[in-house]
Amino acid sequence: MAWNAGPAWAATIVVLSLFAAAIPVVTTWITKLTLDGLAAKDTTTTVIALAFALAVLGLAASLTPLIRGYAGTELDRQISLRAQDRLYGVIGRLPGLARFEDPTFLDHLRLAVQSGGMTPGQVGEAVLGMVGGLITAGGFLGALLSISPLMAALTLLGSLPALLAEILMAKRLAAMMWTLGPVERREFFYSQLLSSTEAAKEVRLYGLSEFLHKRMLGERRTANAEKRRLEQRQTLTQGALRAVAAMISGAGLVWAMMQARAGMLTIGDVLMFVAAMAGVQGAIGGLVAQLGLAHQHLLLFSHYRHVVGAEPDLPLRADQQLPPLSAQIELKDVWFRYGPDHPWILRGVNLTIPRGVSIGLVGLNGSGKSTLVKLLCRFYDPVRGTITWDGVDLRNVDVADLRNRISVVFQDFMQYDLSVAENIGVGDLARIGDRHAIKDAAERAGVNDAVQALPSGYDTLMTRSFFQEDEQSEGVYLSGGQGQRIAIARALLRDERDLLILDEPSSGLDAEAEYELHMRLKKHRAGKTSLLISHRLNTVREADILVVLDDGVVAELGSHDDLIQLDGHYSRLFTMQAVGYQDDL
Repeated sequence: MAWNAGPAWAATIVVLSLFAAAIPVVTTWITKLTLDGLAAKDTTTTVIALAFALAVLGLAASLTPLIRGYAGTELDRQISLRAQDRLYGVIGRLPGLARFEDPTFLDHLRLAVQSGGMTPGQVGEAVLGMVGGLITAGGFLGALLSISPLMAALTLLGSLPALLAEILMAKRLAAMMWTLGPVERREFFYSQLLSSTEAAKEVRLYGLSEFLHKRMLGERRTANAEKRRLEQRQTLTQGALRAVAAMISGAGLVWAMMQARAGMLTIGDVLMFVAAMAGVQGAIGGLVAQLGLAHQHLLLFSHYRHVVGAEPDLPLRADQQLPPLSAQIELKDVWFRYGPDHPWILRGVNLTIPRGVSIGLVGLNGSGKSTLVKLLCRFYDPVRGTITWDGVDLRNVDVADLRNRISVVFQDFMQYDLSVAENIGVGDLARIGDRHAIKDAAERAGVNDAVQALPSGYDTLMTRSFFQEDEQSEGVYLSGGQGQRIAIARALLRDERDLLILDEPSSGLDAEAEYELHMRLKKHRAGKTSLLISHRLNTVREADILVVLDDGVVAELGSHDDLIQLDGHYSRLFTMQAVGYQDDL
């Protein structure tokens, strides 16, 4: 990833890293030669040449980190862009909803977002740091060997425990970050509740600020305690290892002084010995730290690889073409639950949705109405049974083609932090710039007049989180009913689709607005295949066919008059609602 993201920058970093690693070794050797030359009273030309070489190396040592730092920053930007593109490209192509309702996958995703853009560059830096450390350590080790093979061996052996300790600490740190994933996600959840516009009203009305604040801090304290334990262990380990290294250095320094006093080493030799021992320990220490860092980041990068390598949560096949709906959509013995340890939501549903017919779907909460919508949109596949479109099993067609033939207003519809026009236009991206079509959809949803009255009309932002494009005026928050009409307009923009699904499309409207909206929708749905879900039975009574779901099965089916005469679930619910209105009168 690092090389593909920016080969020129990566090559620059490699060359400069190798060059920077060699500078300390070369500088030490030239310094030794200079001191020995001064002691031996070499010619002025030789001394000046050596001094000039030291000056050039000093300049190179000061400039190299600047150039390398700029190249590294630019490469990190390129890597981050590439990693983000790949990660969110994969997330966007996940066809179903199961991954987004899996806590384990969400933990992988959180760490993937954190590590994906940084890890390639950081691992690359760490590898180059290790290579540079090897070059520096090798050069200084050669200098030590030329003076004392025994001291070289002791210095090298003293660094091995640090290597093992660093790898162990890296594993523990990566494991801790995975363990703390749910803790930190809960902390973020509480912080969002404390600061989000959507939760602000209830948080203040019910006095939840202190409650949520304490929970947020509790999660933070839990995370801090885990991190503190690991850091304490790490500090003790590194302290002990550094003490060992210091004792080896002290012993080496005493030895060198004794050898110099005995006339066995020159002043340049002593200088080189001291510099070489410090250089070997420093280079190996840096190499060990970079190895631990690389190991840690690679462990974290496994979460990125897990996400980008995730298999689709739905089998993707395109064995058959999905024709325009000409006959019917049919559910045959459809069973569904959200997991093996979850209760069955649908229990053998059999239902036919003929082309050009309006279906009204009713039932108590939890009866499976919204789940049935998810299956029709193929966010999930049935656990048992089949759903066919003109006889073609939905499992055998391209899921994008299927969804392109469906328009839906979800019960939990979205309000995007975009302009009104874009909030409607995202319903059909091919027409997002078609202002006439967008206004027509808004008119049919009964929201055009309200939009025209906004400060910037259709260009008004549906949020106050951002400024308008002029960065002077703010956006607006629409009422729940207006927001719902915008969502309906979004669905109506897709008016050429084969199936229109309306899941509680008027739940946020008052009685007059609800009546007016359903008259508009009734006109729009005429002759089209549609599925309308509502708890307010007066809004579905005009449907061609009413379907009553009860405990995951189709309990009743027929017209309004048929079901009233049947005197079953529908009749009882309709009578209860009607009596409520009559009592008010």
